[in-house]
Amino acid sequence: MWFEHLDFAVILLQIVLIDLLLGGDNAVVIALACRKLPPQMQKKAIILGTFGAIVARVLLLIIAVHLLALPWLKITGGLLLLWIGFKLVGNEEEEAAISSDNRLWKTVLTITLADVVMSLDNVLAVAAAGNGNVVLVSLGVLISIPIIVMGSKLVLALLSRFPLIVTLGGALIGWIAGSMLVTDPVLLRYTAHLAYLHWVAGATGALLVVGYGVGRGMLTKQ
Repeated sequence: MWFEHLDFAVILLQIVLIDLLLGGDNAVVIALACRKLPPQMQKKAIILGTFGAIVARVLLLIIAVHLLALPWLKITGGLLLLWIGFKLVGNEEEEAAISSDNRLWKTVLTITLADVVMSLDNVLAVAAAGNGNVVLVSLGVLISIPIIVMGSKLVLALLSRFPLIVTLGGALIGWIAGSMLVTDPVLLRYTAHLAYLHWVAGATGALLVVGYGVGRGMLTKQ
């Protein structure tokens, strides 16, 4: 019995560590999505977005083994993540007319959607570590995501002092999108022999998002 509890604790620790190591970029997305909300609504958006992310992540974990083998899934996810990156780095002044409630739910949806897309890769590692035990895997997610949220609050505090972090966060999202896109099974059959494609695609995605943000910023100032 003692060994069984120890084994449970070790596997749970592995799941939490995998989630924290591979999910650190999610904290950046949460912070970027919340930065345009009024301060009093940022905490609510983070809590609601995190709840949505937990539910979505657990559902993903249940079907993870079959999920990543689907053709076109990563291509779709990469393009969707690029779109999210564009929305987060763009200076969308027109949103000023949108009510706070609408912006709150739009932010919650962005957080949940981005977490799902960015978790496509690491859910498989977590599912493997949990040996198919849904309860164990779900418990690991419940422990690790709140820690990621605490990290997002730190990033959010830094965003107001260092605007450059917005650009760096956008570059990170673009990098993940480009890297994810070229690992889709549909493309791998043609590109598996290209050793540096992963890096080139990531850099291209980062440049696209940053370029969009800089371009929107210049147009806004004119």
